[in-house]
Amino acid sequence: MQLVGGGRLAFDRNWFATRVAEVKAILPETPRERNHRLETELKQACTVFGLYHGEIDYLLFSTKVYRHGHFVGFIGANEDCWYSNPRKYGLDRFANSASEAITFLGVQPIVAA
Repeated sequence: MQLVGGGRLAFDRNWFATRVAEVKAILPETPRERNHRLETELKQACTVFGLYHGEIDYLLFSTKVYRHGHFVGFIGANEDCWYSNPRKYGLDRFANSASEAITFLGVQPIVAA
């Protein structure tokens, strides 16, 4: 490693890599990792209920959900929990999971025949 005032400092690549890994392990998830985790949970929940979702607004992590081409409601996640609403405006219902938020929309899971 080259010093600003001249001269060199020994650099141990393995030591540095170890320290970087230690710091990364204690960092909270990045927004991208969070969105990926939430999207995976949403897809799994939609499958259980026979729903599909529209384009996700990743800044707010919210989307519309549909069943058989018919609008069912809005679902999203904030820093603390999932929320859902059958209309664009109105009171949101808060839940601990995407599946629970979908049930607040009045949707029942599909039953395998």
